[in-house]
Amino acid sequence: MKFKETQLPGGFVLEIERRGDDRGYFARAWCQTELAAYGLDPTAVQANVGFSQRRGTLRGMHFQRAPHAEVKIVRCTRGAVFDVMIDLRPNSPAEGQWVGVELTAENGKLLYIPEGFAHGYQTLTDEAEIHYMTSKAYAPDAAAGVRYNDPAFNIAWPLEVASISDADRSWPDYGTSLKDESIKEMQL
Repeated sequence: MKFKETQLPGGFVLEIERRGDDRGYFARAWCQTELAAYGLDPTAVQANVGFSQRRGTLRGMHFQRAPHAEVKIVRCTRGAVFDVMIDLRPNSPAEGQWVGVELTAENGKLLYIPEGFAHGYQTLTDEAEIHYMTSKAYAPDAAAGVRYNDPAFNIAWPLEVASISDADRSWPDYGTSLKDESIKEMQL
């Protein structure tokens, strides 16, 4: 695997290294030893799949509060998505900044999203599917989020939003009580 740190400290784009022949290719998409060598959390407790039928579907921006804060390693296994992470860590030099990466079934890129980051994505194709591993099991009482179109972040989503859940549409803005209460509870 190849590791490229983003401008958000601790956030990485991972690239698989394909070993191919006339049958196709083989590539490693996760390796505990390699992740640990970069100082990244290699814990994988849960694997999830997300499928969206329509191009332009937006899911996010989600995170879990401590003590359930989680690392995510995300990969697109069908179609294409624009995957976004926002650094919400208090006192981080990149607090409030975001990075977006196009993940496709063809490019095989993965996004390593550290604890204390919000995560979401928009589908660029119909019938898009992502697979992601988390370092903690989902805890409904710790689930939180920030609004996908919060002006504090000004995320440049590539498409008009065609579909979004009521819950994702109604997350609070970062600049409201969320920053003062929920984010501080992360205490990473």
